[in-house]
Amino acid sequence: MAQPKPQRVASLNLCTDQLLLALADRHQIASLSRLSRDPSVSFMSKQAAELPLNAGGAEALLFSKPDLVLTGTYGQQDRVAILRRQGLDVLQLGPWSGLAEGREQIRILANRLGHADRGEALIAGIDAALDRARDAVPDGRSILVYERGGWVTDARSPLSEVLMQMGFTLHQEVLGQSHGGVVRLETIVTAPPDFMLVDAGSLRAIDNGTALFAHPALAAAVPHERRLAVPGRLTICGGPSTPAMIEALTAEARAKLP
Repeated sequence: MAQPKPQRVASLNLCTDQLLLALADRHQIASLSRLSRDPSVSFMSKQAAELPLNAGGAEALLFSKPDLVLTGTYGQQDRVAILRRQGLDVLQLGPWSGLAEGREQIRILANRLGHADRGEALIAGIDAALDRARDAVPDGRSILVYERGGWVTDARSPLSEVLMQMGFTLHQEVLGQSHGGVVRLETIVTAPPDFMLVDAGSLRAIDNGTALFAHPALAAAVPHERRLAVPGRLTICGGPSTPAMIEALTAEARAKLP
């Protein structure tokens, strides 16, 4: 027997916020996390502007009595256990390991919200953007996704999958970091990639986390004309930002590839 369509859905996580905003009727949204309105990280901050926020605490959620709670999988188990003991319906959606898992998550939530058509439309948008990006990069150029503090992302992620579909090879495997981790500047300078993908916010050194990107040795090894830059809010979460992320990456690659 099908579950009834929820009428009061609370989201405790930035990524579930954005999926909820994309797939639900506005009257179904009881509350969102505080990050949902932060334009530096939330792709749908404008859509969240007038909706209620929650502090994420179990007590406040129990008082508001949502009929469905959306949350992530990291660091949430104690809270989820409390909510479930009190009879609340909790759906946990973890970070996407790839686009196939993303499609599955979208379908699960869209069906649960009673809007399967919206889920299929979002999936179609992702797939159409991916088709347009396919083979945009000739000759297997290498790329390294390099983040604040010298962090290199896992080779198994939606972002890595998109880059490979575009025609890039992943340089983190050359550096022995196929599962992600911190890579020293000296290692990159010694074996630099053809291109580097960075958060557009790192183009200016504003703190210790971004100062690395302005280092003269890195500038010589991978100059700015070989750095693809996209806003971090497009890559933090899989979901409605994914088609925009793919389009931004493709535009950057086509603008900077000789």
